[in-house]
Order: sequence, then C-alpha cells, then structure tokens
Amino acid sequence: MCCNDNFQERNEGEKIQTTLDLNLISGMKFFDPHVHMTSRTTDDYQAMADAGIVALIEPAFWLGQPRTGVDSFTDYYSSLIGWERFRSSQFGIKHYCTIGLNSREANNEQLAEQVMEILPKFIFKEGVVGIGEIGFDDQTAAEDKYFRLQLELALESGLPVQIHTPHRDKKKGTQRSMDIAIEHGIPPHMVIIDHNNEETVKEVLDRGFYAAFTIYPFTKMGNERMVEVVKQYGSERVMINSAADWGISDPLAVPKTAALMVQCGISLKDIEMVSYQNAINAFGQSGQIVENDFAAIKNIDQSQKFESNSILRGGQQPRIDKNSIIIS
Repeated sequence: MCCNDNFQERNEGEKIQTTLDLNLISGMKFFDPHVHMTSRTTDDYQAMADAGIVALIEPAFWLGQPRTGVDSFTDYYSSLIGWERFRSSQFGIKHYCTIGLNSREANNEQLAEQVMEILPKFIFKEGVVGIGEIGFDDQTAAEDKYFRLQLELALESGLPVQIHTPHRDKKKGTQRSMDIAIEHGIPPHMVIIDHNNEETVKEVLDRGFYAAFTIYPFTKMGNERMVEVVKQYGSERVMINSAADWGISDPLAVPKTAALMVQCGISLKDIEMVSYQNAINAFGQSGQIVENDFAAIKNIDQSQKFESNSILRGGQQPRIDKNSIIIS
C-alpha cells in the first residue's frame, strides 16, 4: 500500500491520511456527490471550498432518530432545496440534492405511505438531481416495498437513482438492489450504487452501474484502500464521496483521497474522473447540472439573505483572513 509520514495506524494496521497538503491538489476541482451538509457547520463549508470542492449533492437521509410525522419530512425536504442550498452558495459551492424516503424509516409503513404522497411535490424542484438515497438497511419486506415504489417514481420522472447499500450483509443487499432496479426497467447507467467496498465493486461495474465509495473513518472504505481499488478497476463509472453526516466523518474526504492518489502515482485524469467528472456524468442525467454554474456562484455576497436570514450573526462581517488564529 502507498503511504507516507502523514498517516497513522488505525484498525488492524489500516492507515488514514491525517493531514491535507493543499499544494498536492492545487488548482484541482472536486465534486462530492454524497455529503449531508445539514449536519455540518459553516467552518466545514469554508474548509471544503478552500480545498477545491466546487459542487456537492446532499441526499435525503435519516437524521439519527425517527421522524414522528409527515410534516417533519416536508420541512426537511424543503430545507434541502431552500436554506441549505443558500448556505452552500455563501461559500461558493453549488448545492444539489436527491430526494427520497430512506430505507430505515421505510419500516414505519403508516408514515411511509404519507411520505410517498408528498415526494412528487419535491422531486421536480430546481436542484433535485435524483431519487435518493433509497434502498435497504435491514432488508425487510417494508424496505423492499418502498424501494420498489420509489424506483417507479424515478422511472416516471426520468431521474437517476442513488442507492444506499446496507451495512450488514452488504454483498447480498447490493446484488438484490441491482436485481430489483433491472426488474423495474431502470437502465444501470441511471443508477448510482453507493457505499461499495472490495466485495461489491466488481459486480457493480460488470453489470453497468455506477460504483460510488464513501471514504469514511473507521468503516466503509479508507482512502488507501480506495487507491488500490482505482489501481485495479480504473476510473470508469467510479466515484468517491464523504457522506459526512452527524457521526464521525470527514467532509474533506474527497480532496484528501485525491491528494493521496497524487502521492501514489494515480494519473491526474483518473483522479479527475473519480473525484469530479463521474459525478457530473451520473447525476447530470437529471438535466439539472451545468458546469458553468460552478463558476457563476463565485461572486459571493455573504450579506445576502434567505427568507430574512443570513449566515452572519450579530453584526458579523465575512471572514477575510481564513488562516488567522485570532477570532475577533
């Protein structure tokens, strides 16, 4: 495995990158196609922008505890296409999202039925680039039912599908997800299978699906392992993301992995494909992603407001010297 002095040991000898040398990736652009920014701070947005992230996709997901009513979903989906999109723009990052009923909450069938009724109100909104993240958690009958219903919604709307593969019995859940998508007539090139690992990647790519990898501390996929995956399978239909949810996660996982790939001799073309272009290719099938938008968002005025609210508080001025240790 490729490694250097910027790594530390973790579980069973695996290593993770602990520092990010921005010089290695200077001038590179990154697209994180799976990051839950609702869980992150404005400092995370600033750090992502500084590291070269110009666009991201925020999938609808489970918030850590069950929602108790359909209005909670309405407010959450509204925030993804409203406030969070605005907040991202204040740091020069183009925000997109995918909308769906997550697999975990699909098991509350009474509530799931109500959520299915409101989904069509959101999936055609500006900035929505897919149905997601949907799929399996415990692989129950209810999860299967609402996965299929949302695949039909994707088929009707012509939107890509972002699939969450389960943490337990991942290989079986991944195979089952692909089988069901094909059964419903959705072309593999319209489906992004997420949270892959070495056990699932070959079949996902062989069957024509996009294979996304979540670079996540202490679980899922480390970035040294990701280097080896790209070395073995190449960059076609492969993409990396951070997830960066409310748990222990890293919103800089994409640029960190790109920096490691540079160090390990992966070609710049392959790095660009897995950390930028393939996300555009996959989710751009929604018709919503235009690369010129990434540049147009750079003239930032942080005094702007969204529904009378801004990211500034109590007379704050936008931070100019981001490297200063003094917080005045």
